[in-house]
Amino acid sequence: MVDFPPRRKPSRKGSMADVPKDLLDQIKELERLFSVDQAKLKEVTKHFVKELEKGLSVEGGSIPMNPTWVMGYPDGYETGTFLALDMGGTNLRVCEIILPEEKGEFEIIQSKYRMPDELKAGDSEELWEYIADCLQQFIEYHHEVEDLEQMDSKLPLGFTFSFPATQDYIDHGVLQRWTKGFDISGVEGKDVAQLFGAALEKRKLPVRLSALINDTTGTLIASHYTDATMQIGCIFGTGCNAAYMENCGSVPKIAHYKLPPDMPIAINCEYGAFDNELVVLPRTPFDVIIDNDSPRPGQQAFEKMIAGLYLGELFRLVLVDLHDNKCGLFDGQDISKLRRAYSLDASFLSFIEEDPFENLSETGELFAKELSLNASKPELELCRRLAELIGTRAARLSACGVAAICKKKNIESCHVGADGSVFNKYPHFKARGAQALREILDWSEGKRDPVSIRAAEDGSGVGAALIAALTTKRVKAGNLAGIKNTEGMI
Repeated sequence: MVDFPPRRKPSRKGSMADVPKDLLDQIKELERLFSVDQAKLKEVTKHFVKELEKGLSVEGGSIPMNPTWVMGYPDGYETGTFLALDMGGTNLRVCEIILPEEKGEFEIIQSKYRMPDELKAGDSEELWEYIADCLQQFIEYHHEVEDLEQMDSKLPLGFTFSFPATQDYIDHGVLQRWTKGFDISGVEGKDVAQLFGAALEKRKLPVRLSALINDTTGTLIASHYTDATMQIGCIFGTGCNAAYMENCGSVPKIAHYKLPPDMPIAINCEYGAFDNELVVLPRTPFDVIIDNDSPRPGQQAFEKMIAGLYLGELFRLVLVDLHDNKCGLFDGQDISKLRRAYSLDASFLSFIEEDPFENLSETGELFAKELSLNASKPELELCRRLAELIGTRAARLSACGVAAICKKKNIESCHVGADGSVFNKYPHFKARGAQALREILDWSEGKRDPVSIRAAEDGSGVGAALIAALTTKRVKAGNLAGIKNTEGMI
C-alpha cells in the first residue's frame, strides 16, 4: 500500500469545466466502457443464481460451490484454547484464540509474517517449511517452552487456506487451483492438510490440524457468533468470494453421504470463477488484457473485474493506452514507470478518489512521486474520473453475488458480514454496493435496506478457531460427518 502523510482539510469539489474536448471525449468513452446499469446488474444476477445452482449439482459448473463440512453455527458456548493460521494473499498470520465461558466472547493474541514474493512462485516444500517455521516461532515466543515436544497436549488448529479446495472432510482439502497471483508448483491436486501435517511432524510441533477452512467460511461463522442475523459471509479484497449456510438436501453432489436433508452445511462458493464462459459479464478490452496476461487465462473471470489485485492494473492499462493510442495523455513525458505491470495497486486509486482539493493537488503529487509524471489539471480530472469508474464498477458487480445468494435462498432480510481490504478501505465501496443491491432487488426508496452489508468479525482468525472448536464439539457428540481424523480430539 502507498504510504502518505495525513491529509489537509478539503477546499471544494473539482469540475470538468477546463477539460479540453479531446479528453472529454475520452472520458465519455470510458464511462461507456465501465458503467454497469440496472438492467445489466439484473441480467448478471439472474445468471449468477443459475450458476450457483449448477455448482451444487452432481455435474458441477464454473462456480465450485465447495461443501466445507462446517455443519451449523456456533451457539456461543464453545470454550478452550485454539490456534489459527491464516494464509492469505499478502501475509501469514498466526493467532491464539481463547474462548472463555462467557457467551460470545473471545481473547486473541497474534503475529503477522510477510509472505515473500519469491515463495508465491516457488515449490511446495519451501511453502510448507516457511509456514511451519512461522508457527514454531509463534509457539516458542508465546508459550515460553524450551522443548516443544514436552508440551502436555497438542493445540487444535484451524487453518485458513484461502484458495479453492475440494473437501471430502473438514480436515482435508485438495487444492483445485491457485488464485491471487500464486503459482506454487507441486500443490495443485494435492491434499494441503497432508502436506502441512508432514511439515508439522517434521518439526515435532505440538499442533493438531482440526479444520481446514476458507477465510470466507470463517467470516460467516465468526460474524454469526456475534450477530445471529448474519447469513452470508463475503470477502472483497485481493480476491472475492462468499459463503452461506445451505441445507444438505439442496446439495445433490453430496447426496451419497445420506445426510439428513435439513442438516445445515456451509458452502464456500468460490464465485470469483463466475461466468468463466463470458455469457453476461461486461468485459472491456482492458479486462481481456488482464485475463490474457494472467497466470491462468480463462479462469476467475468475475474476480478479475472486481478484486483489489486487479483494480490498479486496470487503471494502469487504460492510462498507457490513452498515452500510446488515443489522446497523448502525459504527452512528451517518460512513462516507463507506468509501463511496469502491476506497479499500481488499489490504494493508488483510493488515494485519487479521496483527494479533496479542486485542483487535485494531492493526485498531482502522487503521480509525481510514484510515476515521475507531471500531470496537467485536465489530465488529473480524467484520472480521477477513471478511478471512480473502476471503483464503482467493482462495487456494483460485487453486489450481484450477494443478491444472487439472497434470491437463491429466498432471503428477504439479513446482515451480510464482509471483510477484505477493498471493502474496508476503498472509498465509497460500501455505499456503491448498497445502491446496486437496491437496484437489483427493487427496494422502495426511503426505507431501511432489508439486506445490509456490514463489517465482519475476524473470519480467518476467530472464525478458524471457532470452526476448530465446533469440530471438536461434534466429535465429542458423535457427529463424525465429514471428519477424517478424530485421533486426539476426544
